[in-house]
Amino acid sequence: MLGADGTERLRRRVANPRSYDAALRVIADLVSAAEAEIGATCSVGVGIPGAISPSTGLVKNANSLFLNGRALDRDLSTALGRPVRVENDANCFALSEAADGAGAGKHVVFGVILGTGCGGGIVIGGALLPGLHHVGGEWGHTPLPWPNAHELPPKPCFCGHAGCLERYIAGPSLAEACDGPGHSDASTIPARAAAGDAHAQATLDRHADQVARGLSVIVNILDPDAIVIGGGLSNMAHLYTAVPPLLRRYAIADDVRTPILRNRHGDSSGVRGAAWLWPLPPKP
Repeated sequence: MLGADGTERLRRRVANPRSYDAALRVIADLVSAAEAEIGATCSVGVGIPGAISPSTGLVKNANSLFLNGRALDRDLSTALGRPVRVENDANCFALSEAADGAGAGKHVVFGVILGTGCGGGIVIGGALLPGLHHVGGEWGHTPLPWPNAHELPPKPCFCGHAGCLERYIAGPSLAEACDGPGHSDASTIPARAAAGDAHAQATLDRHADQVARGLSVIVNILDPDAIVIGGGLSNMAHLYTAVPPLLRRYAIADDVRTPILRNRHGDSSGVRGAAWLWPLPPKP
C-alpha cells in the first residue's frame, strides 16, 4: 500500500490462490485488513500475468489459467464496492520504475521482465501505453532477430508461433541452453562462469547477444530514454556489462546511448506499479 506521498505504508504477502473464487476472496480480504490497519479507505490496483481484452472485457493470455475469460476488474469492483483497475504485471513494473524507480525522470521508459517468461511495458510521460489491443510492449512474442545457424530451426512457443524471443532469452530457455532439456533454473550460471566454467560463460555471452538483438528492435522502433530490467534474471551482471556494447552493433542509431538499468524496487516493483495505476490525490 502506498501513501498519498507515494511512500510505502503497508506490505503483506500471501500464497497465490488456486481458483478464481479464491482469488477474489484473497484480494477482498487483503484490502479489508489493510484498510482496518491504517484506518482509511484506499484505491485498488491489481497486476496480473495477462491483460483485460479491450474487445471482450475479459482476461486474456494469463498463465494463471483460471483468470482467463473472467471479468476480473468488474468482479473485484463488485466485491469491494468501488472501482478497481487491473493491468498487466509487466506494464505495472514499467510504470513503477518510471514513476520513482530506475527510470524516474525519463520521458520514455521501456520496462523488461526477464524471468520464467519475457514481457515488457511502455511508459511515456508517466503514462502507460497499453495499445489498441492491450499488447503494447509484448516484445517476448516477437521473433528473435537475425537468427544464426545454431538458433535454427525456430523453437516452438506456447503462443502457437515459433522463434519467439521468450524461447531464447527467458530463464528456462537460458537454463536449457546451458544444461540441456529438462533444466529450468538459470540462477547458478553466472557463478559457474565466474568460477571458470567456459561453457557457462559461453552461454551467458550467447544470451547477451540474443538480448541485444531483441532490444535493438525496441531502440529502432521506440528509441526509449531508458530500458529497465526486472524479473528473476535482472540480477545477472552480463545484462548490464555485455549487452550495451552489443546493442551498439545491432541498433540502427550511429551512437547508441540508451542506458540499460537494473530495477530499483526488486520483486515489489510490479505491486507498486499496480498502486500507481491510480494518480496520487492532489495536495491540500
